[in-house]
Amino acid sequence: MRAIRIDSAARWIALLAFVLIAVAPFLYVLSSSLKQSKVLFDYPPQWIPTSPYLGSYERLLTEYPFLRWVANTMLVASVVTAIKLLIDSMAAYALARMDFAGRRIVLALMLAAIMIPPALLIIPLFFLVRDAGLLDTYWALILPALANPVGVFILYAFIRGVPVELEEAARMDDASPWRIYRHVILPSIRPGLVIVASYVFLVQYVDFVWPLVATQSDSKLLVSTGLATLKPRTINVDWGLTSAASVLSMVPVTLAFLIFQRRLVGGSLAAGLKG
Repeated sequence: MRAIRIDSAARWIALLAFVLIAVAPFLYVLSSSLKQSKVLFDYPPQWIPTSPYLGSYERLLTEYPFLRWVANTMLVASVVTAIKLLIDSMAAYALARMDFAGRRIVLALMLAAIMIPPALLIIPLFFLVRDAGLLDTYWALILPALANPVGVFILYAFIRGVPVELEEAARMDDASPWRIYRHVILPSIRPGLVIVASYVFLVQYVDFVWPLVATQSDSKLLVSTGLATLKPRTINVDWGLTSAASVLSMVPVTLAFLIFQRRLVGGSLAAGLKG
């Protein structure tokens, strides 16, 4: 009994250590956002401000178009996520259930596309977007993101786990492939859809390199590229302002995670059971 208690206590201590390691950077940024920049480098450091300073948040919301950055990011991420769920699920259904010439070739090409480093595609993608006249538009941020085939492979695995008998029963009722897709496949792979939606939304929310290349005007800045403008080219960086922006930029993602936490955990468990 004593050995069991020691083992349980050791597990709790290890878990607490991992939690502290994961949460400590966020707490440090939160603490820095509530201080003036001139006191951030005082020694010994004051980890918990005795009198929180909200001037950095006020400056961020009044002197910078931070809310516009968040709105742009939410628009791009939401549109990309919605379109990706539709086209990825349809493509996965066709690849998993329909027998057509070149199906294996398509799967191989999509797998090869995943293995290409994104940095290699920036220059040719820039010329394609420029020649199409889409530079510095929302479409320049939305359309290239739709070509990522990761979601197709995730949903492909989920659809392969759906019993074929469900589709055969629907066909006996004269259901068309579109109706089978809508009323049989989509409800059966709902956990996979949640996983893909979470992945796509987060990737788009934190994307930095391509938005930096594809947009030029301040009205098209996203949160990631907008935060980069807060850092001047001199050594006098307002770390309090930067910390406040970092904290506020995490609010939309955190709220989305809290709202869909139960479905996300359920989807992850379902994926593990299928695997």
